Amino acid sequence: MNVNDIKALADRIRGEVRKAVVGQDTTVDILLTAIFSSGHVLLEGPPGTAKTLLAQCFARSISLGFGRIQFTPDLMPGDVLGTNLFNFQTNEFALTKGPIFTDLLLADEINRTPPKTQAALLEAMQERKVTIDGDSYRLNDRFTVIATQNPIEQQGTYPLPEAQLDRFLFKHTLDYPSREEEIAIVGQHGTRTGMKTPAAFGIEAVVSAEELTEAVSSVSEARLQDDIISYIVDIIRATRTSPALETGASPRAAAALATAARARAALDGRDFVIPDDVKLLALPALRHRVLLSPAAEIEGKTTDETLSAIIEQTAAPR
Repeated sequence: MNVNDIKALADRIRGEVRKAVVGQDTTVDILLTAIFSSGHVLLEGPPGTAKTLLAQCFARSISLGFGRIQFTPDLMPGDVLGTNLFNFQTNEFALTKGPIFTDLLLADEINRTPPKTQAALLEAMQERKVTIDGDSYRLNDRFTVIATQNPIEQQGTYPLPEAQLDRFLFKHTLDYPSREEEIAIVGQHGTRTGMKTPAAFGIEAVVSAEELTEAVSSVSEARLQDDIISYIVDIIRATRTSPALETGASPRAAAALATAARARAALDGRDFVIPDDVKLLALPALRHRVLLSPAAEIEGKTTDETLSAIIEQTAAPR
């Protein structure tokens, strides 16, 4: 599959998602880039900004099975992974699979569950397999987690540890739509209080599982010139020397940014990465992988402001 085929495929997905979701074009592109990079996404935004609907529409349009877990303080790892239950008819234990056995998993309000349950996702996100009672079970190679967080209400939440955050390719922040977009949303969705299903909006599968796998394999063939690699490394290393950041990004972050930039190039119909691909993705790829210093917090600086300054100050190749 060449880059033109990948671009056409991405355009078909965008067209289907737009049947149900008004605006959020940046979020759609972030999700597309993550899926074509085999990465996971953490979405942070206020309630009612179409996070759940977006995930459902993506799953339906690319022929992926969809599962959802509503994370709560009393959720246990077995509720996510599954458990072996004794069958009295066969006198044997049988695995009852949990909701993690799907293709695209929506981890709704992931920061509302204790760290022990959050950690149940670690192996699945990193290795696409889970271990239950010493036995390993493979997940689909296209297994993707889209997790959500509500930035408004923090009472009774458990912030994700750095090791867990590092498993997400992107952390993307959603905001409220513009006035024009909100008028369109009310006109389209203001007929009932419950949320319509993607099928009700006429969303259909426009990409087969085989096409998606082929496209993901082809993305890695996008050329990454030495000067672009140096540019990525320079941005990452600058996060480690910035006085406003207590902890900078790791080499894993650099590799993740390079992978995402390849996908971004392919989605635009190019077989080579340009500096703008890196600039576009650096903020969502790094904002959850760095920590502000206490002094910067006292001064009122934000992680996004600090990273944006680093990206702008790092010389891009010509």
